Amino acid sequence: MNEIKPTVTFEDFAKLDLRVGRIESAEEVPDSDKLIKLIIDIGSEKRQIIAGIKKWYGTADLVGKQIVICVNLAYRKLAGLESQGMLIAAHTEDGGAVILIPDKEVFNGSHLS
Repeated sequence: MNEIKPTVTFEDFAKLDLRVGRIESAEEVPDSDKLIKLIIDIGSEKRQIIAGIKKWYGTADLVGKQIVICVNLAYRKLAGLESQGMLIAAHTEDGGAVILIPDKEVFNGSHLS
């Protein structure tokens, strides 16, 4: 779990578009024990992200939170729904997940650097 992945160049890292967004809505994905559909405001637009966090977060706990997301990840379908990015979370020792949340309020769409 603590193994470090291969080194990447700064140029490769700079290709990631990491931003802060606010969760506007969250709903369980039917027939899934893992997935939650999130609508996230990233300032210039809203994105739908399908996240496998249902075991650790209730939908009511998520609405209104600012989170960190990767907005330029290639879209993919999960449970028949298009996921338009990925939220950033950390794994816990017991196999859980913790969403990374800014410690202060920032504008939706703020870039990480």
